[in-house]
Amino acid sequence: MTLITDRLRAAIGVWHEQDGPVFPIDSSDIRRWAIATYWPQQPPRLFWDEDYARTTRWGGVIAPDDFNPFAWPIQPPDAGPAQYALPQPGEPGQRVLNGGVEFTFGEPMRPGDLITGRWRIKEATEREGRLGQMLYVRLERELRNQRGEIVRTRIDTLIRY
Repeated sequence: MTLITDRLRAAIGVWHEQDGPVFPIDSSDIRRWAIATYWPQQPPRLFWDEDYARTTRWGGVIAPDDFNPFAWPIQPPDAGPAQYALPQPGEPGQRVLNGGVEFTFGEPMRPGDLITGRWRIKEATEREGRLGQMLYVRLERELRNQRGEIVRTRIDTLIRY
């Protein structure tokens, strides 16, 4: 028995563009994100003090690596390739585990940047485990700025058994 369905096999490697409007990143969004993630310590000045940030190698305010420009969506996000990776009713492998997340950071996000995203199922492999047949699905997400530069890549591993 295989856990790789025809539906999943057909979706491997197919990029899905993120739906919805794209808004410029605002310096206030970066500042609030930095305050929230560094609380109760003061966040580094690079994330909120324009005068200081201009003196750094970045030449201005940048966002922390973990900044999420999609944290406040206007509309619900598209399920993207996860809709192909998650089991449908009646399919084997109904139990799902988070197998981990890997991040790669590229160019920093800055105020005014327009960030777009795309997703794909990078790969799907099966392994035999103590619990029987297991399916490992790796979902890849790329974020790019308006210049086409990668700002972040994220790979999630989903385990079904």
